[in-house]
Amino acid sequence: MTEQNSSKQKSYEVNFDGLIGPSHNYGGLSHGNVASKSNALKISQPRNAALQGLEKMQTNRSFGLQQGILLPQQRPHLPTLRKLGFSGSDKSIILQVSNSAPELLASCYSASSMWTANACTVSPSADSADNKVHFTAANLSSMFHRSIEHQFTGKLLRSIFNHEVHFSHHNALPMSSQFGDEGAANHNRFTNSYGEQGLQLFVFGRYAFRQNRVATAKFPSRQTYEASLAISRLHQLEESQVVFAQQNPKIIDAGAFHNDVVSVSNLNTFFMHEEAFVDKAAMQAELQQKFAALAPNNPELNFVEVPTDMVSLESAVKSYLFNSQLLQLPNQDGMTLVLPEESRDNVEVFAYLEWLQTQSTPIKDIKFVDVRQSMQNGGGPACLRLRVALTQEELDATNSNFILDDDRVCKLNQWVERNYREEITPDDLADPALAEENFVALDELTQLFELGSFYEFQQ
Repeated sequence: MTEQNSSKQKSYEVNFDGLIGPSHNYGGLSHGNVASKSNALKISQPRNAALQGLEKMQTNRSFGLQQGILLPQQRPHLPTLRKLGFSGSDKSIILQVSNSAPELLASCYSASSMWTANACTVSPSADSADNKVHFTAANLSSMFHRSIEHQFTGKLLRSIFNHEVHFSHHNALPMSSQFGDEGAANHNRFTNSYGEQGLQLFVFGRYAFRQNRVATAKFPSRQTYEASLAISRLHQLEESQVVFAQQNPKIIDAGAFHNDVVSVSNLNTFFMHEEAFVDKAAMQAELQQKFAALAPNNPELNFVEVPTDMVSLESAVKSYLFNSQLLQLPNQDGMTLVLPEESRDNVEVFAYLEWLQTQSTPIKDIKFVDVRQSMQNGGGPACLRLRVALTQEELDATNSNFILDDDRVCKLNQWVERNYREEITPDDLADPALAEENFVALDELTQLFELGSFYEFQQ
């Protein structure tokens, strides 16, 4: 939790990380995600994956930040398979699908909800006309295995942010290609203080109802302009508070399936690859103009651009340099960039990071975390977290079970050690015992978070 003092009350940016689920496996389901495809059908390590994620959360807490958590979804999601015509007992369905449609079984076993940057889009109360924090669950309609997440996501968010005076929840946008929405992975917000009115940047890959001047040639553009515009309306944002920018199709074809693979922001700083956007100069000019109007006392945005001749698109995508967390730590002069170990391992990227620390930018410190199990499936530190700006009153109204403390982290580590397999192979998905183990684990988890019968299999 990063604390800021506004004129009214304290305000914070709280990161809610996704707890990696017991079904973590490498299904290679995400077209356009280079890491996911390159590691498809390899042996995964779910226990190690979850412990790495928890250690990352603890690292943030060690910085003096509070840390939130989101729970894994029910996997395998047998209700989806029943909707697709499979019937009988849970065991019978798993055996049927594994024999006749293993790709469907892999999709319904995916633990991809751990990447909570795709869970929803969040607008703080300082920005919204009704002075509430707004949440819109992402429909993730471009990928089948992720399109089945939004109903549980919305239910979970309503359980965490459950005070109607402070929070407003919206269902996912219509499930169509025209309104493809990938959540906060394509969204940034600029402000001088988390509690002050800010400027929101919505990034899209294509237009759905007008001709695209530029388009991808290799991989799909998942986020549409129309989806981003709809969310800005739902969140009651004024035109002066939003900027819409198109992601460079060249970047998407290089494997940057979400904008958070090529840019990350915090407060008034934007860390980005120089080729990340179409019409970059126009976007930056609009951002600067609108930000100056919103924040006349401190009107300057800081653009920290990484040139291609220092970090190629290939290295940016492979290392997840930009899929990092840009944090303002308590009592810190400047910001800290928290990167995956892969950024240290990449010679080109590490040379840039060393050079960056000699420059006069708001980014003053560099730290690395080990999230290799997530990285091998196509998500880094930023993919694993959802940023939620809250005032003190809103934080107090948040379900405290989902704000981590030492005792809860200890219990979660013990829960993982008891319930997660050390390894999962692709063939293990066909074993009904794996599903039973996962349901036993999730049943225990709901008791730890005092949720009652929360998952579908419990009802």
